[in-house]
Amino acid sequence: MEKRATIKDVAEAAGVGVATVSRVLSGGSASPRTRERVLAVAAQLDYRPSALGRNLRQRRTGGMGLLVPDLTDTFYGQLAEGVLACARSAGEPVVIGSTGDDPEQESELIGMLLEQSVDRLIAVPAGDAETWAPAVRAGMTVVFADRLPAPPAEERDPQAAAVDDLMLLDGLSPAPRARPLDVPSVVADDRAGIRTAVRYLRGLGHRRIAFLGGPGHDRRVAAFREAVGAPVDEELVVFGTGSRDSAYAAASGLFQSRPDLSAVVAGGNVLGEAAVLAARELDLRVPRDVSLIMYDDVPWAELCSPPLTVVAQPGRDMGYRAAELVLRSGGRRPRGVVLPTELIVRGSCGPRR
Repeated sequence: MEKRATIKDVAEAAGVGVATVSRVLSGGSASPRTRERVLAVAAQLDYRPSALGRNLRQRRTGGMGLLVPDLTDTFYGQLAEGVLACARSAGEPVVIGSTGDDPEQESELIGMLLEQSVDRLIAVPAGDAETWAPAVRAGMTVVFADRLPAPPAEERDPQAAAVDDLMLLDGLSPAPRARPLDVPSVVADDRAGIRTAVRYLRGLGHRRIAFLGGPGHDRRVAAFREAVGAPVDEELVVFGTGSRDSAYAAASGLFQSRPDLSAVVAGGNVLGEAAVLAARELDLRVPRDVSLIMYDDVPWAELCSPPLTVVAQPGRDMGYRAAELVLRSGGRRPRGVVLPTELIVRGSCGPRR
């Protein structure tokens, strides 16, 4: 028997990515030339994604998917444990993928999961709403965990509203804005967690407080800006790209460029680890020279010297609740969940000297 053509075969023959084929076949955005080429190759190879269509129309599960940015990150390991525990109790298999916080890689993984007839997916999203639209249009049940997709590019641009107003004055119609995805989520109360951390540092006398952020930390950064109040010293808000090397470079650069800072809030455990290592390399004593609070409570935080003060979020519970939501498909769409955070005071913060 001849092997049935796969979505990967179509992508290779058409000279495009799997994500592009997925978008074209599910009615997503693509240039007319690309769409025509993909459809022609699909017809030539007799590609028929019939298994996916049958499963979704008949509400039959093809298993559950889980996409996280980094499987070596302790927090995402905790989240995965929660998902697996819930799936195990429901007798559901789970396919796990790591996106590397790369939207293109995420798109390819979504396409492959669709090809494999996985019809339920939990994801810590790396891409924006456009990345996720094909999966939602195809009928996949999606639940976001830990964070939400970035808004469309025009909504991220502070000048977009002004441009729309000018076009209306000229009698032109602005470009239609992408509709937000109607997808439930399970997230921690980042605003309350960051606000509590900043208030605690303020109470210790700290005024020059820095924030180390990374991918997906938009809500935490916004909460930090709100908590410190205007005017925000932008030199004290620093970002890494997600890798450990980038996080270390961001932390080291921050300490060296702003020796006057007295406290740092790290937006995640990789950034907290980088801050500890950079402080050690630069002979900065914690908390005598700099106080440190890390978002995420992971086992090694208590093993540091001194143990780290943290904003704890319930990673395992987040994964379990997300799996419960994604299994509750059919009928009325479930509402999102916001889980509480907790400030755990240890030894890494001290009064401003």
